[in-house]
Amino acid sequence: MSDAAKGRVLVIAGSDSGGGAGIQADIKTITALGGYAATAITAVTVQNTLGVTGVHPIPLEVIAAQARAVLDDIGADAIKTGMLGDAGVVETVAAAIDHAGKVPAVVDPVMVAKGGAPLLAEAAIGAVKTLMIPRAALLTPNAPEAAALTGLVVETTDDLRRAGEALLAMGAKAVLMKGGHVEGERVVDVLMTSEGETTFEGERIQTRHTHGTGCTLASACATGLAQGLPLQEAVARAWNYVHEAMLRAPGFGAGHGPLDHGWTLRQ
Repeated sequence: MSDAAKGRVLVIAGSDSGGGAGIQADIKTITALGGYAATAITAVTVQNTLGVTGVHPIPLEVIAAQARAVLDDIGADAIKTGMLGDAGVVETVAAAIDHAGKVPAVVDPVMVAKGGAPLLAEAAIGAVKTLMIPRAALLTPNAPEAAALTGLVVETTDDLRRAGEALLAMGAKAVLMKGGHVEGERVVDVLMTSEGETTFEGERIQTRHTHGTGCTLASACATGLAQGLPLQEAVARAWNYVHEAMLRAPGFGAGHGPLDHGWTLRQ
């Protein structure tokens, strides 16, 4: 396979009918950054910018079959996981990651939708800790997710670092601790590995158009890894991509609006 053919990302996540987050955001992001997106859908959600009004899980055997169909034919250079829903799905997805071999997995531990709807059963948090974190080449939690996974209070940038250390100790190879929920005029994300940390900092964008930022960032990171970029370079490109996509948000919907995923295609 030529270098130009690299960049295959298998996304295992939920569908967002509004197109701002989930599988739809993932496909747009991967495509906009020059990768190839394939999918295994874990749930169909009924949602728009105002919130989630329905969640319809996909049977476990169908999730597994989707992933295996992609991996056994098209293959993948990276895997990205999003909404998993319950412990059964977590177990199924962990098995799919193992089936893929040494393909790096970017794990976005999605727990709550932007509008507040729960997307991961509380009983499944333990399964994420024991099955997903140790399989993560990169884990991308926000502050509330980091708090739920570690039991620590996460309200400051230093708290993010402490939680990040705990998540590395739980088996993640790297963690991107997202600071969007930490109060302040500037947003600071911290990329942490056993070798040290890199911070990504920018002025907070005052906007309601933030739907899907987490999904988008994780998929952008996965695309970079799939294309062979070093971790720090993949995260830096992803961070800049999301920042610009927020600035260019199209203004759709009356609630938490989507980003402009396609801005790179118009450059």
